[in-house]
Amino acid sequence: MPEIPLSAVQLRDSLRSGELSAREATAHFLARIAERNPLLGAFVTVTAEQAMADAGAADVRYARFRSGPGKGATDPAGGAAESLPLLHGMPLGFKDLTDVAGVVTTHGSAALDHKPAPADGALTALLKAAGVISLGKTQVPEFGLTAYSENRIAPPSRNPHAPSRSSGGSSGGSAAAVAAGLLPFAPGTDGGGSIRIPAAACGLVGLKPGRGQVPAGESSSDPAGLVVAGPLARTAADAALLMDALVPSLKTSYLEAVRIEPRPLCIGLTLDSPWSAMFPFTPEPEALEALRTGRDMLEHAGHAVTEAAIRYDNRYPDAFTTAWTAAVGTARISPQREALLAPLTRTFRRRAQQRSASKLNESLAFLRRFQRDTTVQYGAWDLMLMPALAQTPRPVGWFTGATHGDERWPAAAWAGDADDDYRRQCEFAPWSSMVNVCGLPAITIPVYWTGGQPAHGLPMGIQLVGPAGSELLLLQVAAQLGF
Repeated sequence: MPEIPLSAVQLRDSLRSGELSAREATAHFLARIAERNPLLGAFVTVTAEQAMADAGAADVRYARFRSGPGKGATDPAGGAAESLPLLHGMPLGFKDLTDVAGVVTTHGSAALDHKPAPADGALTALLKAAGVISLGKTQVPEFGLTAYSENRIAPPSRNPHAPSRSSGGSSGGSAAAVAAGLLPFAPGTDGGGSIRIPAAACGLVGLKPGRGQVPAGESSSDPAGLVVAGPLARTAADAALLMDALVPSLKTSYLEAVRIEPRPLCIGLTLDSPWSAMFPFTPEPEALEALRTGRDMLEHAGHAVTEAAIRYDNRYPDAFTTAWTAAVGTARISPQREALLAPLTRTFRRRAQQRSASKLNESLAFLRRFQRDTTVQYGAWDLMLMPALAQTPRPVGWFTGATHGDERWPAAAWAGDADDDYRRQCEFAPWSSMVNVCGLPAITIPVYWTGGQPAHGLPMGIQLVGPAGSELLLLQVAAQLGF
């Protein structure tokens, strides 16, 4: 088999030039999954047979294009290859919150009936139309609620850089798969940090687009408009390629523009968090070292970084929690199966059901005011800079008090209570959820490793938050810093 490029962009070019067939690429990544997934728990379901069939169909389509007008063209940018879908033959995995036709969507919950989805969800349909080959479903927390990807139906998703540590959540399985080379890149969804947290934990570039930028990632059960789809990738260029598929109507290609040097920017550095009043926290030294490293890199690239004091309303935690848990309160779960829910899900579902409609409406109105006030403050700078996480990637089971042994995971006791679990998550990732409330784009960049290099430590990153429409700028800055 030909050598498979690690870069998603290079893999795309090899597939479009005919140097590599879709079946060869698919077989390679399926072999990687078979080898490493038993340790990492990145995939919950692997659809190898269907993937190889879909790859075969992609190869037939490629042969048909090659034999038609433009016959013999091998340049990825020329000849018949121009008629191929943007991501022709690219292997991909989908979070187990996203429907893939004919495949079970578990939502990470033992309380649901696990039936095959009758049709592709909007995000799946969009990326299949772009030519991807689905290899299966990746691990998530129950209903995507938490900053770790552990549940009661499958082994926890583990960090490829230290398998005793979590890969984050809720796109934790997808992040682990990309970081371990089980996928070239992957789409995630982010309602409170669910792309950026696992990207930071696994040493990836994670881009959360702004609200409305990728409509296929939005949810009708998301009253605050928190959730958006975006890329998890090894590099800014790879993330840009996936963005081109997620936003196909855009006139300017992210990939074509990502290497353009951004103008010198005024960047505000802050450690302020809307969670500080409810859950006072102290960033770990590794988080502060990552921030210092990121600041040095940005200043070396010609940007001006200055301290920024941001004021957040102390009512934010209660309002966000109300909006964040609204959907789980209305989830269709039979009463006799509610005992199968994880403690955090069960507790917040009960509270959501006891909450009045007026309370939810008050919280949503507050969050709209919070968005306006915070966006105005951020507007004094071109970008905002902060750590991606306040702590190093946490051990598997740390949030819940569970013990996940190699054999015991299905029956592991989740010893911690829901409020302690939630507090730990907010202290772990205190700079994530307010970006969703504000509907702004943000990117995490893995600028620091605790052991000095990937082979000997854990990744730590920075987060940059930009104004509406700054997705390309964020990718350009990441590329400028060498990612």
